[in-house]
Amino acid sequence: MYRLESEEELTKDKLGEFLQKHSKEVLHRYKKLYNAYHTDYPIFHQKNKPKWKPDNRIAVNFAKYIVDTMNGFFIGIPIKLMCDDEKVKDYIELLDQYNDQDDNNAELSKLCSIYGKGYEMYYVDQLGNIGITYVSPMEAFMIYDDSVLERPRYFVRTYIDSDKVLHGSVSDEEKVRYFVQKGEIKFLDEYEKVHGFDGVPATEYRENKEEVGLFEPVLSMINAYNKAISEKANDVDYFADAYMKILGALLDDDTLKTIRDNRIINFPGNLDGNLEVDFLQKPNGDTTQENLIERLEKLIFQISMVANISDENFGTSSGIALQYKLQSMNNLAKTKERKFTSGMNRRYMLIFSNPVSGMEKDDWMKIKPKFTQNLPANLLDESQIAGNLSGITSQKTQLKVLSVVDDVDEELEQIEKEQDTIGYETDYPTNRTAEDLQEVVSEVSGG
Repeated sequence: MYRLESEEELTKDKLGEFLQKHSKEVLHRYKKLYNAYHTDYPIFHQKNKPKWKPDNRIAVNFAKYIVDTMNGFFIGIPIKLMCDDEKVKDYIELLDQYNDQDDNNAELSKLCSIYGKGYEMYYVDQLGNIGITYVSPMEAFMIYDDSVLERPRYFVRTYIDSDKVLHGSVSDEEKVRYFVQKGEIKFLDEYEKVHGFDGVPATEYRENKEEVGLFEPVLSMINAYNKAISEKANDVDYFADAYMKILGALLDDDTLKTIRDNRIINFPGNLDGNLEVDFLQKPNGDTTQENLIERLEKLIFQISMVANISDENFGTSSGIALQYKLQSMNNLAKTKERKFTSGMNRRYMLIFSNPVSGMEKDDWMKIKPKFTQNLPANLLDESQIAGNLSGITSQKTQLKVLSVVDDVDEELEQIEKEQDTIGYETDYPTNRTAEDLQEVVSEVSGG
């Protein structure tokens, strides 16, 4: 974490220190995580073996599988924002649609799973609307004060142009400043502007308190797995191209010149008049290799706490057995949900503080995010549970059980409309009041 004393200003020298620290973190940590997710593992950068030896390079991208599986489980079903205030509800729907926020949330969640954290930045665009975008920790960082509350003081975003020159911006609680680094840092005062938000216009989202990515604890095991399965492939090639040994007869020099290519070993000598010709085999380590590969695979999923949903035994599980298999993922998702909710609270608090939004500053408190884990749905079980809750809970709580219901409030309104229609056309009881019925009678009787 980057810290600055509460009363200390961010000078050029101090910014330079932070940029250098961030550069080291990118090089020694984030770059490895980025490469792992994008299938660029150390196995591809090992020293080449001699040309006559098998040299397979195989990488099984557990890192991407773990991240994408967890991301689909956590946010595959978009976050629903519940709000009773129609004005606020309409605005956040417009805001989220304008910024493609469902996609932004998914990408932000993926950044957190890869790097342990990710950033979200807010701005007013050229059309006068509030914009939201996600930013990778490889190109940005937040500077906090040194208090126990960890108040954001500055948000720094950087990029390198085609000439390898570092450019960036620094946002504080009032304004945005831009800088360029050519040896030393130079602030471009002519581009400085007020951002309009009541606070640093960015939010840091964390995967967990420790800011550890999902596959980071098992990265060494993934590398060991790639090495083991690559050597396994080398052994397969070896047995396919085993050396032939010829004992008891001498081959001519022209033949021996190509011994390595032809894979022949020849020794002259008297073997009691017998000629021995067969293939040279090295000890078979297949069992050891298979045990290692199997053990590593189990440990990767066990320690990362992400279920291997591609396992053939996984699809046969149902009910409580499936819940037990997904319990570790559920625990991770709940931790991430709390961190994500905290970040979203800050998102709408900052956005509503900007006059461009047209909202009251405290309206963000009316928004309640709802996360729905992307579990295999059993509609029969859900409907039975919802039916058993009748008379015990409210109708709203009953509907929350059903995964097919996206918006409970909207569903309740639709149910009420259908009851009204049935009430007009039949003698079934409805939710109409006596006054409503009296009006209907008057209309039918002609006044």
